[in-house]
Amino acid sequence: MSTEHAGPDEGGSQRQPIEKADGVNASERYLAQLCSKTFLSLWSYPGVYRDQGKPQNGGDGKEICDLLVIFDQHIIIFSDKHCQLRESGNVGLDWQRWFRKAVQKSAEQVWGAERWLRQNPTRVYMDRKCEKALPIDLPRITDARFHLVVVAHGVSPRIRAEFKGSGSFLIDTRIKGFQQHGVPFQVGDLAPEKTFVHVLDDDSLDLLMTQRDTISDFVAYLSKRETLLRGTPAIRATGEEQLLAIYLRNFVGSGEHDFVFPDLPGGRRPSQIVVPEGHWEDFQQQPERLEQLRQDKISYAWDELIEKFNHYALRGEQYFVTDGGIKDTEKVLRFMAREPRWKRRYLAHALLEMLRTTPSHLRRLRVLPPVDKGDPYYVFLLLPIPLGIADERYRLVRRNFLESCCAVARLEYPDARDIVGIATESGLHNKGRSEDAIYFDGSHWTEEMATAAKVHQEKLRILKSARRFEEQMEEYPAVRAQPTEKNPRNKPCPCGSGKKYKHCCLKKPR
Repeated sequence: MSTEHAGPDEGGSQRQPIEKADGVNASERYLAQLCSKTFLSLWSYPGVYRDQGKPQNGGDGKEICDLLVIFDQHIIIFSDKHCQLRESGNVGLDWQRWFRKAVQKSAEQVWGAERWLRQNPTRVYMDRKCEKALPIDLPRITDARFHLVVVAHGVSPRIRAEFKGSGSFLIDTRIKGFQQHGVPFQVGDLAPEKTFVHVLDDDSLDLLMTQRDTISDFVAYLSKRETLLRGTPAIRATGEEQLLAIYLRNFVGSGEHDFVFPDLPGGRRPSQIVVPEGHWEDFQQQPERLEQLRQDKISYAWDELIEKFNHYALRGEQYFVTDGGIKDTEKVLRFMAREPRWKRRYLAHALLEMLRTTPSHLRRLRVLPPVDKGDPYYVFLLLPIPLGIADERYRLVRRNFLESCCAVARLEYPDARDIVGIATESGLHNKGRSEDAIYFDGSHWTEEMATAAKVHQEKLRILKSARRFEEQMEEYPAVRAQPTEKNPRNKPCPCGSGKKYKHCCLKKPR
């Protein structure tokens, strides 16, 4: 069992803080900010270095990449270059020079970084002196899934001016190898014999970091994108946003998003697929999409909770943590950060609803079974602070009680293997709120543990009068019924289009 507790460090133990770089220029700092928001701070590391046999006499290490993300088996390597596209009057020549500096050199960097990490996974540092090792371990390299990303700044404004659309690269998978990238603003496969490199510009970087803004959603998209762009048929797309719309609209049998295109008459597969403009714009106006974005707003409370734990962990100010230190902390928080956006909506709603409806003097417990196979069970505990009890004593009692709740949850749900417990004070308006998080490994369950759990259940009245209920959760929520008589014609349409009701759904055929 590993535990981690965040909150004001009153009586807690002080540990060595972890200092990360933030980028050496404006574009790298911007990338670091985006990645910290999407992948969260415990798994995102700007400016990492290799020791080259350990620098001697104050020598410096060599930068591996501009930013490294490590999560589960996934390793994302970013190279970030800002090169201004010249305007000499020869757009073909300007493009070739820019491409070599901004894309080709960056691709060579990420391939070199991948090679180093495969061969030297323990020799990665956060500082140029190579004195501060990464606080979390890379996955076992035989299991690692590498995602290589080149971010090429300085071209999006020119693309918008040329094509009067978004500033995203045109994608054409018939272009293979550096030498074939001679057509301005079009990108294909940089080197088919090497690990695939995703080439993003300013616009597509912002698009993916805001629309696929969890680690699970982001790597799922990159994986499917690589399969699409390295497979058959050939793909030609007018921009990243058009591909993303196809991906977000469609699901495969397992419930995963995927790129789905219709076959030709007779079931024949086309040799080439062209994705024109309009898909993204149409998708963004669909009522189900608008409702999804509206309901997803609450999900960011889950991000904030994870980042609160991360904040204290990286500063070395956890109130309590088990002997494994930050690596134990990371194991607990990884379950929480693994959740995609739509599941975070469900989890945040459940926790905030508990806080909103539970008075500060009452105890409340809720067990959330997995949404999908392989997900953890979550145990949410609200525990009031008794009058006159010292904070240190309260935190100890709460931690022990949360462990007992997780054990009883394992007793009540025999299939529970991974259980994440989260505890905080009862009441929504509680100044100086603190949170505890623990991981309970339900796969190691003995008769002695079951007997102890039964004793705790009876003595502490844990889940003795529990109410069970079902809740339907979908990534695209059903759109609420549109009012008729009660909705004035000149008020905004309830579908969220931004138009007046009389100019929108009132006009649509029923």
